[in-house]
Amino acid sequence: MAQRFDVSKVSPDGYKAFGPLYQYIASSGLEKTLIDLVFLRVSQINGCAYCVDLHWRDLLKEGEDPRKINSLVTWHESPFFSERERAALAWTESLTNVSATHVPDADYDVVKARFSEKEIGDLTLVISLMNAMNRVGISSRLAPPLHVA
Repeated sequence: MAQRFDVSKVSPDGYKAFGPLYQYIASSGLEKTLIDLVFLRVSQINGCAYCVDLHWRDLLKEGEDPRKINSLVTWHESPFFSERERAALAWTESLTNVSATHVPDADYDVVKARFSEKEIGDLTLVISLMNAMNRVGISSRLAPPLHVA
């Protein structure tokens, strides 16, 4: 599958505009591992091969347990996730599947029990950013590299 276009080259200013949001998220106070778990789960749901490849490698570099990373797709049944992570993943799925879920109050109640309002806002930005990046990656047919150093 050939890449259709490179958004960083054809729309460089727009692509660069994502940078400040990435920087904000990194400094938001949310745990780096949590952010990358959310990035990976969004990418799994959306089927973005490039982002799935990128974010599981990021989690490995951070020292995350490979069994936990592999079990992310089955987090509902897996024993590897904290209650905070489960709340974040439930919120992730509700927002990523917004056309089907419409983000009901019950989903908000789950995340509200484990996160402050600011953290919920920041987590929502994490989810939104990765959904946007997945759409860029998928539409442009961005593929993961066959070999990584």
